[in-house]
Amino acid sequence: MARWSRKQRRGPGRVAVRLLTVLVLLTCVGWTGGPGLPSAPWQGGLWVDPDSSAHRALEEHSGGDEEERAVLRRLAGQPTAVWLTQSDPLPRAREVTVAAETVGRVPVLVAYHIPGRDCGQYSAGGASDAAGYRQWVARLAAGLEDRRAIVILEPDAVAQALSGCPRTELRQRLLAEAVRTLKRRPGARVYLDAGNPGWVRDTGRLAAALSAAGGVRADGFSLNVASFHTTEATLAYGEQISETLGGTHFVIDTSRNGNGPPPAEPGAKPAGGEEWCNPPGRALGRLPTAATGHPRLDAYLWIKVPGESDGTCRGGPPAGRWWTAYAVGLARAVQGQERR
Repeated sequence: MARWSRKQRRGPGRVAVRLLTVLVLLTCVGWTGGPGLPSAPWQGGLWVDPDSSAHRALEEHSGGDEEERAVLRRLAGQPTAVWLTQSDPLPRAREVTVAAETVGRVPVLVAYHIPGRDCGQYSAGGASDAAGYRQWVARLAAGLEDRRAIVILEPDAVAQALSGCPRTELRQRLLAEAVRTLKRRPGARVYLDAGNPGWVRDTGRLAAALSAAGGVRADGFSLNVASFHTTEATLAYGEQISETLGGTHFVIDTSRNGNGPPPAEPGAKPAGGEEWCNPPGRALGRLPTAATGHPRLDAYLWIKVPGESDGTCRGGPPAGRWWTAYAVGLARAVQGQERR
């Protein structure tokens, strides 16, 4: 971010030209606002949050650089997931699903409150115990009522349990209960998160863990949430898991995978580095759509909100906070993006 700021001071005209180029490229690859999506439960398309992080950033930059504002406008026009991390998810779940139902669209919600969340890393938190988590999920279900919603259940929870996060059996039991609770709501479509292709390489082992955590009762699983693996690699990984589970469907987060994963940093341990945390040079990926062309792949989604920080690394704000410089960087990098 500091290097970009210095370039701005040295050559504002050059920055304006680059951002204008990005706008042309975004238009060429189909940046035309929230897409229409075919067939139920996606009938009517995905809901665009009028109070998203990008939308708020746009309002805050009301007197800012016009090219930058144009990028923010296009980000604000895309359907992104709403993360439920508050102690009581009912009000927000109700607000979002009512707003989406009013305009005939379906929202994407992320349930993110499992005890021991993120194994104590940047996004640590969640319910204090099992009873608290059961109550939290019940409140989420109550907020949905019978309205439509795509629910991404607990990003990283299953993969982390396979990677040393403690109390694996309890976590699997809580996830299985959460799937059952949410699936009692007629409009809910639930995808249990399964990590990404660079995490648990043994897809048979991962499929078994998903099954134990209620994955066979869910509508499918999600992949690549907040990660950067290419769509091609993630699709192949998902097909392997799906085959083991008897043809289960899945969705892929394409919010930041346009340039694929970052290279490993010099000296970083394969499992201990932070290549995943606000890496530079990444790009926006495919736009959200259910028209994937693959029978088991239900949708490409923007589950991680592009421009929200992964954590306090590389000068970023706390996890989940908006970072305009990073958001614009993702859009600028789309000029090198491959349509995978």
